[in-house]
Amino acid sequence: MPGAFEKIYEIVRRIPRGKVATYGQVSSLLCRRYTPLFVGWALHALPGGRLDIPWHRVLNARGRISVGRLDPSAQQVQRALLESEGVRFDRTGRCDLSIFGWSGDSEIG
Repeated sequence: MPGAFEKIYEIVRRIPRGKVATYGQVSSLLCRRYTPLFVGWALHALPGGRLDIPWHRVLNARGRISVGRLDPSAQQVQRALLESEGVRFDRTGRCDLSIFGWSGDSEIG
């Protein structure tokens, strides 16, 4: 699993400031070997000291924050990080992926 997690982290590092990707998009760049849920697990398992991986730039398919259902402060942290990069949310908490979505890269084996 550490090898798979590192591949996910490699993709997430490519998401530029001011852009977001979805769990499914990251998954598809891994040749669909791993599900969007697995991508979420990998980001959840990220050690706190790994500041080089912009985990906050990954949202769900609806453009919403999915972290922190048990800890709402995690949602606030993610949203604040994204807003500090210029990403905006509407009044329902949705980010417009057509504006802020990352176009992505080619697959990673």
